Amino acid sequence: MASSSSTAVILCRQPILPLRSSNSFFYTGCCSPGTTPFIRKPLFRNHGGGRKLNHSFKHSSSSSSSSSVKLEIKCGVTEINESQFSEVVLKSDRPVLVEFIASWCGPCRLIAPAIESIAQEYEDKLLVVKIDHDSNPKLIEEYKVYGLPALIVFKDGKEIPESRREGAITKAKLKDYIDALLKSVSIA
Repeated sequence: MASSSSTAVILCRQPILPLRSSNSFFYTGCCSPGTTPFIRKPLFRNHGGGRKLNHSFKHSSSSSSSSSVKLEIKCGVTEINESQFSEVVLKSDRPVLVEFIASWCGPCRLIAPAIESIAQEYEDKLLVVKIDHDSNPKLIEEYKVYGLPALIVFKDGKEIPESRREGAITKAKLKDYIDALLKSVSIA
């Protein structure tokens, strides 16, 4: 029985969500609309003690060989911090949608799938990044972010006038918002 180890990188279109089965959790992998998740992997192993995070899984093929694969998950929206803001946002050659979020913010979690979808759909026209509210107080103060989630679009190192939006938004309204802003910056 041959054994090998490798690393798989999974690019996501939607956030990976834990599902609960009778007594264990599974990751549901990201997938294209209309398809089934491409990976289901146990999240926790319970060996009599507490729960342990399962970082790898075994895959057995019909030829009786098995391999262990470690997963590294990357999604469409990149999280940046204060030190990266100038380089990533202000010096970008295309418009940048900045989403200010917090882990404790319910509306932030609510719009996360729509933001991920927009990042994938507009990847050639728009860069989408998120900034954690609690970890980046200087940016919060500089851009006067009072409500979460807050969306601000930047172009050529400056905030686009009237691009600021706070609170949850549906995917359809988010698309309208992005389309109007992209149209206004392409005309200007």
